[in-house]
Amino acid sequence: MSIPSADKDNVAIDPEATADADARVSITLDEEMRSLKKVSGPIPLNACLLCLAELVERLSFFGTSIVFTNFIQQPLSPLSGTGAGLADGQSGALGLGQRASTAITTVFVLWCYITPLFGGYVGDAHLGRFKTIWMGIAIRLVGHVILIVAALPGVIVNQSASLGIFVTALFFIGIGTGFFQSNIPPLLGEQCVAAYPEPVVKTIKGGERVVVDPGLTISKVFMYFYLTINVGAVIGQISMTYCEKYVGYWLVYTATAVSFIICPLMLFFSRKRLVLLPPSGALLAKAARLCWSTAKRRWDPNPITTFRKLTAKEFWDDAKSAEAAVSPNGMQSSTSSDWIDEVKMTLGACTVFVWFPIYWLTYNQINNNLTSQAATMTTNGIPNDVLNNLSPLLLIFLIPICDLWVYPAIRNMGLEFGPLRKFFSGFMVGAVGMAWAAVVQHYVYATDPCGSHATTCRDPDGNSVVSPVNVWTQSGCYILIAISEILAAVTGIEYAFTKAPKSMRSLVTGLFLLTSALSAALGEAFVSLSSDPLLVWNYAVMAVLSAITGVAFWICVVRVNDRDEEKPLH
Repeated sequence: MSIPSADKDNVAIDPEATADADARVSITLDEEMRSLKKVSGPIPLNACLLCLAELVERLSFFGTSIVFTNFIQQPLSPLSGTGAGLADGQSGALGLGQRASTAITTVFVLWCYITPLFGGYVGDAHLGRFKTIWMGIAIRLVGHVILIVAALPGVIVNQSASLGIFVTALFFIGIGTGFFQSNIPPLLGEQCVAAYPEPVVKTIKGGERVVVDPGLTISKVFMYFYLTINVGAVIGQISMTYCEKYVGYWLVYTATAVSFIICPLMLFFSRKRLVLLPPSGALLAKAARLCWSTAKRRWDPNPITTFRKLTAKEFWDDAKSAEAAVSPNGMQSSTSSDWIDEVKMTLGACTVFVWFPIYWLTYNQINNNLTSQAATMTTNGIPNDVLNNLSPLLLIFLIPICDLWVYPAIRNMGLEFGPLRKFFSGFMVGAVGMAWAAVVQHYVYATDPCGSHATTCRDPDGNSVVSPVNVWTQSGCYILIAISEILAAVTGIEYAFTKAPKSMRSLVTGLFLLTSALSAALGEAFVSLSSDPLLVWNYAVMAVLSAITGVAFWICVVRVNDRDEEKPLH
């Protein structure tokens, strides 16, 4: 029977039927999203501005630090009063020797990777990321100004005065760098989360429907963030070595200070566009107290029993029970349960970072031993330390290749290649790179006139004698290390963001950066292998260590957590 026209607007709607219809539409959309190709979205403009700020900060940092070795080790050049060696001389200033140079620069590197812990805590708990970055910039500028004073022509001639001012400058630069570096990556990631809160289906050119995936977009942003780091490093290192050579240290330190001023300008003009989250207050201290109180109840005289109790699944259930016991009504709220789960996830990310010092141990070979190896090979006029820039140059080209072709091809083949698998691949590729270096070193020893003492080989007139092996045979090692850096280091910054709760992102980033400091300390145990005739063993040991760590990482981490690795906390 037809409905009378007067009552058509009064037809009752069954809510259950409507809910069923909505559910069917939702299921249809989910199925469509699963069947469509996933792509990354465009990088937001505010994220691009942060990447540019990182570029000039890294240009300033690497441009300054690249000349520290000569500034400390070599004596003041008699050809100038500024430390410049000019065309035929060696640049230098303090003349303290190699041992003092190594000690001071090593402590500086350690300081720059320890301070992010403090910067991360301040950014998460008290000031917020943006204000902490500004604090780091202010402290860093103080350090740059002091550094310029240490290199002024009237000061540099006084060794003790220049050294005291120089060390003071390093102290401030290290603090400013730590506050900056621990907060920039989380702030960058938060811009992407705000721009892409959930997957979106859109039609691209050619009529194809695709899913713009937030996770892929975040991964893309951190890849290009790392690209800007290396662009800044290459520009800073190459340009400042020429300033050191032909003008002097005052120009190096002034130019890097002026370039650093661009960084706060970028942040100032982007301040109204940025998405800023408030600090978490005392949540970090509360989390530390909760973990400590829960752990104390699980101590046992037997260390094995203690380890089992601390790593048992019931640990976090006990923590939630303890939190409920101190709540006003004795009940566990969903909010308290959620933040305890966040603490659990944070500690889970930190256990992944425990493996990274071994990776950095392999990577750090390009900063010292591979440069020394190049000095024993036929260079055909190329300075042996130029190849040190080959890795960042390769990254500038390899990162877009991975983003545009390699990673999409892996996804199109249906292969799982999440963060944990990338870490494993980074360890293994790094191991192959070290094996390449060991083979090259073997041939250097086999073809050098002095055999396994190639580093100190001299002819009767005191001139260096080198192996006929061409220096470009090292390029394979640098290519492999650059690929491993994309897989491990780039993914590590992304992992620190995606696996940390909002309230602890800066701190977790600081913990990831701390692994570099631990690696530098660990590297001291292998110094005895870093000279003739043991250099083949040096590279072989690094290769074996990286490979064993990669296999252990697969067994202990990837196989256990592979199913959950794609579940980030936003």
